[in-house]
Amino acid sequence: MTNSDSAAVSATALPKTAVPLGIADPVSSARAELKAALAAIEIKGNVPRRLEKASARAAVKARRFADRNPVGAVAAAIALAAVVGSAVWVFARAASR
Repeated sequence: MTNSDSAAVSATALPKTAVPLGIADPVSSARAELKAALAAIEIKGNVPRRLEKASARAAVKARRFADRNPVGAVAAAIALAAVVGSAVWVFARAASR
């Protein structure tokens, strides 16, 4: 297999949650649909993995923002610290009453 062949195969590969077209056998079709449904449930239901990916994307965005606008990044960090500090203060005050 050459590089162009492997590129063609990867370009036409279906995602795990897709059901291939043209399956004539109803049993095979049902199995393919079940396999795709279980893959979709696994992707949607794996919350720790989704949180990990979302936090990685947010970190990349924050680094990119800090590289482009260092003053804005410092201001955003100060604002975030103020919001978190205020929330902790409100919670502690409410808990102490």
